[in-house]
Amino acid sequence: MKIASIAISKEKGTPKAMVQEATLLRDYGIEGDAHAGQWHRQVSFLAAESIASARDRGLDVVFGSFAENIATMGVDWDGLPVGTRISIGDSALVEITQKGKKCHNRCAVYHQAGDCIMPREGVFGRVVIGGRIRCGNSMRIVEAP
Repeated sequence: MKIASIAISKEKGTPKAMVQEATLLRDYGIEGDAHAGQWHRQVSFLAAESIASARDRGLDVVFGSFAENIATMGVDWDGLPVGTRISIGDSALVEITQKGKKCHNRCAVYHQAGDCIMPREGVFGRVVIGGRIRCGNSMRIVEAP
């Protein structure tokens, strides 16, 4: 399990730009990202395999196209329940708070990509312990409910 990409944006509902590293802030999210704040969806995750599958179906997408903060490789998000805690890199810890989401309207992500898989496959969490994360960092499950 590892980080394939990290992406941030200044506005909600838009694709995110890739960065090589970022800072996770405790009880806040990724520094500089529009979705950060004191709520339950501080950080979003999506499997890199899901992004590749969307590309294979003909969508013109790259990392960040679905507004995910962290694309992962080798994580079975479907098999992890809400409450699972995941260690990222050397020190960060994130707790899964929500799987999937309701889309109230079709945002810029949907219109640019032609579909949005975040409502079906996205996973959201809150930062329990902050820290610096980088593309390629390993991830591991440290606690499951």
